[in-house]
Amino acid sequence: MLTRIDHIGIACHDLDATVEFYRATYGFEVFHTEVNEEQGVREAMLKINETSDGGASYLQLLEPTREDSTVAKWLAKNGEGVHHIAFGTADVDAEAADIRDKGVRVLYEEPRRGSMGSRITFLHPKDCHGVLTELVTSAPVESPEH
Repeated sequence: MLTRIDHIGIACHDLDATVEFYRATYGFEVFHTEVNEEQGVREAMLKINETSDGGASYLQLLEPTREDSTVAKWLAKNGEGVHHIAFGTADVDAEAADIRDKGVRVLYEEPRRGSMGSRITFLHPKDCHGVLTELVTSAPVESPEH
């Protein structure tokens, strides 16, 4: 069962400038930053609110670290903006299997490591009305890491 909007991923060319925009304009502060070498991105998670299932909702700002990354290719084609939406679930494996059984292509055979130690997979945008969709099982978060 999907429990919340975990995050909305936003692709950007300059992570620091984009973080400053969201901080100055909306008052959102960085909760977590990391570089994900596997996905070729530097990212910042801006916490929006807590949720009833113990998770939270975030904006995930993504800056590519290399030209061959998926986000770099997406930016070259589309420019800055909303890249994907992610839904939280207690069990990404079961949720992905259930959705696969409904005819939606799941992009990873096995979930991968995502932000803040989460487990993730993606659904093909052509099967989701043009929206790249991520499924996320969050790791327990005890305190912010920067």
